[in-house]
Amino acid sequence: MSTPDFFRSRLDAMIDLRHPLAVLATKMSWASIETTLAPLFERRSRDGRVSEAVDLFGSNSLEFAGGVSAAGRPRLPMRLMVGLLYLKHAYNESDETVCERWAQDVYFQFFCGEEYFQPRLPCDPTNLVRFRQALGEAGVEELLAATIAAAVQMKAVTPVEFERVIVDTTVQEKAVAYPTDSRLLEVARARLVQLAQRAGLGLKQTYEREGKRLRRRAGGYAHAKQFRRLRRVLKRQRTVLGRLLRDIERKLSGASDERQAQLRVWLERAWRICRQRPKDKNKLYALHAPEVECIGKGKARQPYEFGVKVSLAITEKHGLIIGARAFPGNPYDGHTLADQLEQSSILLQDLPGTPQPKTVLVDLGFRGVDVEVSSVHLIHRGKHKTLTSTQRRWLKRRQAIEPIIGHVKHDHGMRRCWLKGQTGDALHAVLCATGYNLRWLLRAIVRLGLGPTFFILAWLHSIVNVPSHPLFAHRERFRLLNLPAQTKCPIGVVHHAN
Repeated sequence: MSTPDFFRSRLDAMIDLRHPLAVLATKMSWASIETTLAPLFERRSRDGRVSEAVDLFGSNSLEFAGGVSAAGRPRLPMRLMVGLLYLKHAYNESDETVCERWAQDVYFQFFCGEEYFQPRLPCDPTNLVRFRQALGEAGVEELLAATIAAAVQMKAVTPVEFERVIVDTTVQEKAVAYPTDSRLLEVARARLVQLAQRAGLGLKQTYEREGKRLRRRAGGYAHAKQFRRLRRVLKRQRTVLGRLLRDIERKLSGASDERQAQLRVWLERAWRICRQRPKDKNKLYALHAPEVECIGKGKARQPYEFGVKVSLAITEKHGLIIGARAFPGNPYDGHTLADQLEQSSILLQDLPGTPQPKTVLVDLGFRGVDVEVSSVHLIHRGKHKTLTSTQRRWLKRRQAIEPIIGHVKHDHGMRRCWLKGQTGDALHAVLCATGYNLRWLLRAIVRLGLGPTFFILAWLHSIVNVPSHPLFAHRERFRLLNLPAQTKCPIGVVHHAN
């Protein structure tokens, strides 16, 4: 039987199948992932368009484009798109760079299910945007659950470990500039002028030159701490923005319905910026992202962070993430615990034995919610006098979640969220946790596969004078080079320090 790939080398013949990424590709339950996500991507029936047609027999109604459409190209393979999302957050890549790296890396292609090397981009980066939107929050939670199931299947964790978890919250910052009154007023003015010109509205004045000059003056006065002059500039900027808003509202009826609907959204946001004051509640911190909140965590270096609160849950022993959820509205930490445990229970329900969290280790920010989470035993430092010695030993592991939060932020993209809206915040939090779990699995493969061999060789090398293994060759060369001239020995003889 002829095949167009007869003269091409297969990927499994080109790579080292002991590489952690190649091993993980065989451990993931890809068939289960595709079966779970398939209903989200099936073609849906849609309403048709009714048109009146007149022929020799009179007039009749015809329906066009109704039912399930067969138009458009077939979807890309599910494993390819899921694999790209996994790799993107595991290696902290963007949509563009993960596609470029996939075209160069044979291990990336093997992980995504390719049989032969493909010297091209796997897809357009915008396909990842649409794929994320189609997945939704429930879909990305399935990806996180698949990493947890893989850890259990590899015996890197035992189901009993899921009964004791650590929960903490952090801030996922939005990709917005630091909000200052002067900058927000100028951005609102420039955006309204742009939209009004696109809608064909003839403005009396755009204040382009004065707006830029006021913005520069405000920055200079703030830097020099001349706050009286700064307040005078801000007052003028609000006057300019108010004049522009009223001018657009008077002429809004001259635009098309579509442009009017678009302008009304931005007019409402601009009025909020124009009228808000420093001591107000529910302020607007970014013109393009009204969901951004100001959250203070008490950090000396960064007193205020602008984004959304995110809760993480990890296993107490090995630090595998079993829950990640965004909580808009900046709720009290304790009020997020019940929803976080609910998500963790859903992600663990398909594991052998259906383990559920029974003991939760938290900080003092979760005090006073024992009634809301009565199904679990809550342990924090405020209960220190009533804890047993075993529970106090567990509590010493509470801060183990702090470095994991740091790694999720710096190594997996939670430092800044570039996805749009509250839905983007929710998707990004879960995907970053998924990327962390993928790297956790890669480390577990090395630990479980290469660990025993390495420690046996190290023990033999330190106790018995056995022939040197290549793993230790560089250490011996380094040791011989650093010996004094009179104590140097021939090659092959190793000095053991007392």
